[in-house]
Amino acid sequence: MRPLGPGRLHRLLADAEAVTWALLLIGMALKYLTSTTDLGVTIAGPIHGFVFLLYCVSTVVVGIDQRWRAGTIVLGLASAIPPFATIPFERWVRRRGLAGPQWRLRGAGGERTLVERVLAAVLRRPVRFALVALAVTALVFRVMLWVGPPGGA
Repeated sequence: MRPLGPGRLHRLLADAEAVTWALLLIGMALKYLTSTTDLGVTIAGPIHGFVFLLYCVSTVVVGIDQRWRAGTIVLGLASAIPPFATIPFERWVRRRGLAGPQWRLRGAGGERTLVERVLAAVLRRPVRFALVALAVTALVFRVMLWVGPPGGA
């Protein structure tokens, strides 16, 4: 099994975000167009929201690690909003070589800023990083569920 480097992680979550968008759109069609059932939205909505947040976290982490410009990180985050836009963004990143197979900050001495030093410490312990990222994402997700869906629907 190949290691989960920044390029592979970003691609995996970009694809997952697009798939969950498709599931949510199908659920919305069943609910609003055919008035068949709202089960699709009930199931796909939270899954898509969770994967959306994971994609956003990974985009920021990969962007910092791979030294993307701030505009590239913002574009990556914005690509999660319209359906399926993460796919062309990820392909653009891959074609430009912006997300390689290795974590730059996982090695010693590559940090410059405080954010890079913190991220380097996290990347050197990937299991702990995954648990922390999952916990933070779950917390944000829980807060978003508590606040409610956009538009109060």
